[in-house]
Amino acid sequence: MRLSFHPVFNAGRLPAMAGDIRSVAPSNRIVFIAAENPFARRSMAVTLGDTGWQVREITSARALLAEPQHGVPSCLVLDELVVPEWLAVERAEIPIICVTGHTDVLSAVQAMKAGAVDVLAKPLRLESLIGSIELALERSEALLLQGREERALRDRYAALSQRERQVMSLVVSGLLNKQVGGELGISEITVKAHRGKVMRKMNVRTLAALVNIAGKLRLEPYAGPGSTRQTQPASPAVSSSISALAWRMSDVSNPSMKRP
Repeated sequence: MRLSFHPVFNAGRLPAMAGDIRSVAPSNRIVFIAAENPFARRSMAVTLGDTGWQVREITSARALLAEPQHGVPSCLVLDELVVPEWLAVERAEIPIICVTGHTDVLSAVQAMKAGAVDVLAKPLRLESLIGSIELALERSEALLLQGREERALRDRYAALSQRERQVMSLVVSGLLNKQVGGELGISEITVKAHRGKVMRKMNVRTLAALVNIAGKLRLEPYAGPGSTRQTQPASPAVSSSISALAWRMSDVSNPSMKRP
């Protein structure tokens, strides 16, 4: 994440380097431009029009909620420094780039903590804007891939019986088969049978891999035989927003960290 304060480009004109950008910017990527000022919005859209991305104009960050979830790498260029907190939760897969006329570092850091992955100060430099968009789209692609993987894991987990979920929860917490049987009031042989089914259904061969999956699903710990609560994974929205927030906060705390 960077605070980038650079000279201006001429709205509506692309320099010669844009031809190189076009070859690496697939058309299935979407760049949303949000600005209340229609002239500013149109100027930026025209400027980015030859990059190969799908450029879509919206009036505000809130208008992004009306857009369908396309499932392709996307980012939002926001012509203001105030990032709504709900945006990073509702559309965690769409990184935000703020464009501002103010070079207040404190405000820029606050924007990044609220969800912005980059802050560019006006006047803008075209290569800086395109570079920030490319990195934001790469991050979006990684978040979408992670989301698909987590959905696949949740589908596998949903196929487990309640007893298999209980066994999985206790096994990944570090208990031996005999200890798991003691917790559940079943024999060690039965535990081994359930454990084998869990491994097959979750498509893993080692305990380490199963522990890794439990971490990705953020499973709640087994609450005991007297509890009616079943072990459940975190919801897709919560899981996605937590992952995105972790990346963003790591950037804020360590600006030199390489982006995913």
